[in-house]
Amino acid sequence: MLRRALILLLLLPGLALAQDKPQPPLPKEPLVIVTRDGARQVFQVEMALTPEQQMVGLMFRPSVPADEGMLFDWGVPRDSAMWMRNTIAPLDMLFITEQGRVHRIAERTVPYSLNAIESRGPVRATLELAAGTAERLGIRIGDLVEQRIFGTAKVVPSPPGAR
Repeated sequence: MLRRALILLLLLPGLALAQDKPQPPLPKEPLVIVTRDGARQVFQVEMALTPEQQMVGLMFRPSVPADEGMLFDWGVPRDSAMWMRNTIAPLDMLFITEQGRVHRIAERTVPYSLNAIESRGPVRATLELAAGTAERLGIRIGDLVEQRIFGTAKVVPSPPGAR
């Protein structure tokens, strides 16, 4: 009996995630990917900043809109490994360096897979987009990601007279 109680206590944190519900939408910020041909691909991405937000990510969401995604900010460069546990929608995962360059792209990841999808080198962030987005928009390794966490975001001046 005691053994069963101990096992249950160890499993409780995992059971909280097994509710089959996505986390509420996270705050969004702009993100632009500048491709080699100079095209600017604009997204509004949810910012996964805390370990709790990052653990749940896009789990249980049936789809990801074409111009949205989720950016996992690791805070400092590190090796990143993601998986698709409880993730219903297939995704493209872009691993991004501290300088805001696409380091690796894992296209069309498999829903529910427990296989590790690795950055293969230190990255500052991982961006999850709807599957097929990288191919559809011509996003490739080396493309620039403009976003505040990389210090690459373009400051858009306010129109004259605006406050």
